[in-house]
Amino acid sequence: MVTGHIVRSGVMAAGAVFAAGVALTPAHAADDIRQAITDGKVAIDLRYRYEYADDDAVSKDANASTLRTRFGYTTAAFYDFTAALEFEDITVVGTELYNSTLNGKTSYTVVQDPPLTEVNRALIQYDGLADNVFRGGRQRITLSNQRFVGNESWRQNEQTYDALSVVNTMLVDTELTYAFLTHVQTPTGVTMESKSHLFHGTYSGLPLGKIDGYMYLLDLDGTNDSSTLGGRFSGKQVYDQWTSLIYGVELAIQNDYADAPNSVDANYFAFEIGGDTSGITVMLGYEQLGGDGTYGFQTPLASKHGFNGWADMFLTTPAAGLEDLYGSVGTDIGTLKVLGVYHNFSPDSGGGDYGSELDFIVTQTFARRYDVGGKLAMYDADSFAADTLKMWLWVSTAF
Repeated sequence: MVTGHIVRSGVMAAGAVFAAGVALTPAHAADDIRQAITDGKVAIDLRYRYEYADDDAVSKDANASTLRTRFGYTTAAFYDFTAALEFEDITVVGTELYNSTLNGKTSYTVVQDPPLTEVNRALIQYDGLADNVFRGGRQRITLSNQRFVGNESWRQNEQTYDALSVVNTMLVDTELTYAFLTHVQTPTGVTMESKSHLFHGTYSGLPLGKIDGYMYLLDLDGTNDSSTLGGRFSGKQVYDQWTSLIYGVELAIQNDYADAPNSVDANYFAFEIGGDTSGITVMLGYEQLGGDGTYGFQTPLASKHGFNGWADMFLTTPAAGLEDLYGSVGTDIGTLKVLGVYHNFSPDSGGGDYGSELDFIVTQTFARRYDVGGKLAMYDADSFAADTLKMWLWVSTAF
């Protein structure tokens, strides 16, 4: 695995500067530093998960039993600065009977939860300039609905970014975000070098919803380089205690950038509408990732598991593109949540059908901090990939 040596060096340098500062600053400043440390907060996050995966194209089914442990600490403010450090460990419980993509066990079905220990976050934040938040270091970045930039929280190893970022809220009902990425810590345990720029803005002052506009200039290790320009409108109208209307539409264009080939040229379109009545939510949606047989619209930094089916058959968009027509029904009964989703997949160009998928999830929260859940994904192949069944059981808590 390639490691984020720049961040490690930065953390060591920050530690040296901090130690020197304690030794050389006046007594009252040293007291302030000590108070910032002693008044800080510790955070612990645990999630055990069992995943079963059966891909008909692979000889052996996967049985992945893993425990994710996060241990983090955030200081209190020191002259408008705070610092955070978080470690993440993924441990195999029992025998490693799956292909993690790093362990060489290619006879097993893939489960992208490799065992590893890493620095998940290491950053300094500055809040001293009104209506601005500056962050430098390894950090979590999620934009809009995470269709293009997210932390892929479903995987045991969270996706984080070595970056400089600023969030500005100076304008009424407006949030502007810029980030420069130097590395991407992917869920598979591989670090991608980056010289990427993220521009994102949200305006929420409209009566019918909010508008997101964005430009993502991705320069990622020579792969998945692209320029994406787009916008999203989404909203929810509440009519009474029991009834609401939910809707959203999004458009984007993707072209070549940095070292991308000239063939990078594709469009994106998504539309969703639904409603909630008497505690039952029904949604219908359509998503199109364009493709011409040479190149398909890609979203390499997205929280991909939440889109195009939980069986993860379309983490990389096929060259012929992807059309996903889907519907869902869900309900909440107290802290019990139940959801079912159906997908029909087809290529954007060339005709035919890829396949269909049926997904179910049930989750329950206990005592506000303990979560248990079960999840099922059944992909029925037509012309793309092979029949695939995946099942998950988990329990998690955070302190």
